[in-house]
Amino acid sequence: MNHTETELPTGPTTVLLVDDHELIRHGLATAFSLDPGTTVLAQAGSVGEAMRAFSETRPQTVVTDLQLPDGTGLDIVRAVRKAAPHTGLVVLTMHSGDEQIFAAMEAGASAFVGKDAPSTEVVKAAKHAAISPRTFLCAGLSAAMIRRMSGETSRLSDREQEVLMLLADGLGAGQIAGKLYMSESTAKSHIARIYQKLGATNRAQALVTAMRSGLLSSMNPMGH
Repeated sequence: MNHTETELPTGPTTVLLVDDHELIRHGLATAFSLDPGTTVLAQAGSVGEAMRAFSETRPQTVVTDLQLPDGTGLDIVRAVRKAAPHTGLVVLTMHSGDEQIFAAMEAGASAFVGKDAPSTEVVKAAKHAAISPRTFLCAGLSAAMIRRMSGETSRLSDREQEVLMLLADGLGAGQIAGKLYMSESTAKSHIARIYQKLGATNRAQALVTAMRSGLLSSMNPMGH
């Protein structure tokens, strides 16, 4: 009888640690060893070592630093996400700016943790990532989205603003196309560009972000 490789995690969460600073790696390994819910299977100091260790040990979660001598942690995230979609992927970084957060999210990471966070937070993120590899856990995500919004909404074209208003009214691409005298494919490309600028993947996210940033209220058609 054939056995599938994807089984529900039972027992401790298995982890691969990747960081080019041996001291940090050992510190993390110690934190994981103190938690009975996790087991470190291997450690690596570069992208190359990490990928070799991953294929040999197949951990449930990879915890990787962003800056590595032969690439970045995002190279690992993309490669592992493609090879083993159900693997948890936690990105650690000393510089947790908005760009790094969005880059990690877009690469397919499960969590993003600053190196200034307590090591227990890293352990917690690794366990969460094993269970929900496709969610994105990041303490600063909401604030980063709002900052991105306030910086980028001014770049919405007049046409994109009209489309956003109609999206807010609940209209679909076909109805928007009819109202604005454009083809449905043009309406869809406007919607896709709006989502991109708002850092959203669907209508609900786009509208929530637009409302939080005051974009929809500032577009009152009666206003001058």
